[in-house]
Amino acid sequence: MATTALFAGTTIVAPDQVIDTPSMVVDEAILHTNIAEMAAMAQSFGVNLRPHIKTHKTPEIARLQIANGAVGITCAKLGEAEVMADAGIDDILIAYPFFGDLKIKRLLSVMEKARIIVSVDSYEAADMLSDAMAAQDRIIETYLEVNTGQDRSGLRWGTETIDLALDVARKPGLKLVGIFSHEGHANTQPPDLIESVAVEAGKRIVDTAEQIRSHGIELPTVSVGSTPASAYTPAVAGITEMRPGTYVFRDTMGFRYGVYGTDRCAARIVATVVSHPSKDRCILDSGSKTLSLDSSMGYPGHGFIVGHPGAVIDRLSEEHGVVIIPEDDPGFTLGQTVEVIPNHICPAVNLADELVIVRDGHVTDTWQIAARGKNK
Repeated sequence: MATTALFAGTTIVAPDQVIDTPSMVVDEAILHTNIAEMAAMAQSFGVNLRPHIKTHKTPEIARLQIANGAVGITCAKLGEAEVMADAGIDDILIAYPFFGDLKIKRLLSVMEKARIIVSVDSYEAADMLSDAMAAQDRIIETYLEVNTGQDRSGLRWGTETIDLALDVARKPGLKLVGIFSHEGHANTQPPDLIESVAVEAGKRIVDTAEQIRSHGIELPTVSVGSTPASAYTPAVAGITEMRPGTYVFRDTMGFRYGVYGTDRCAARIVATVVSHPSKDRCILDSGSKTLSLDSSMGYPGHGFIVGHPGAVIDRLSEEHGVVIIPEDDPGFTLGQTVEVIPNHICPAVNLADELVIVRDGHVTDTWQIAARGKNK
């Protein structure tokens, strides 16, 4: 159970503020600190910053990231890219396997509004994109996705990726400009191993890039992406771009590494204690439709209740968060509002319609999560 100073942070909403619950609330000062810190880290490594917006899905935050030096943004899906392009963001990587005629039609449309880079990890997808672009006398910039150890999408580093690169470089309508990976497998490592795993992933993609270049192919971008690994992988010589995402808000996933605590978590669910049926149990109005069902290696249960480090959100129904209260906890009262830091901020944001922005504890604005639900 967490008892260290990492969990001593205070609430971000002043007691006199009335917020309907459950609501996703963001502390503007913490948000700005997180954005500035990652921008400075990228600059210190001498790499470009292209943050992933799947965490916040909000044009206002994307603009803040670009104003702080990001060269563009990364999206998971074409739907997110459409929203961001409509909001004026003009440099977008879609870091997800791209396939299908319906997607091609939408891609051609959004290409009229912004520079779009697409990702490829198969010969079939490359052929489809090449044919579609050549038919329209268009060229689409392309990254190849590389599996550096996560074993999700992407061809394996080395020969598999090199062979695809040689093929893509010859295809009309495609311009191979980079390779990228998500070293998400580093995120699951114990604290004493994350650095070595992250660095090894970086070395694998850099070596692959160098071998591709040895065939006479210009490959300006070698891109990596992971907030937990962001202090390690981009430091590998040869990396040119980093794509962290969750850093803007942070969540309980990172508590296990001891790098930050509640004071750096910008986004919280403000919830109300709606039932207190026994001394050791109360109910929050935030269930799986608010917090999501993700577990965390950083903290037990389904989120961290600020100011109650011993309490555990033991289980969730759709609208109920069941809190187990230990004897040494200060306790809860019926109608009390609390702040919950989600285990995994990305799906939690996707369950909300808006971000309530607070400054010095007081509500100053509301930002629509414009790309929520845009999973097509």
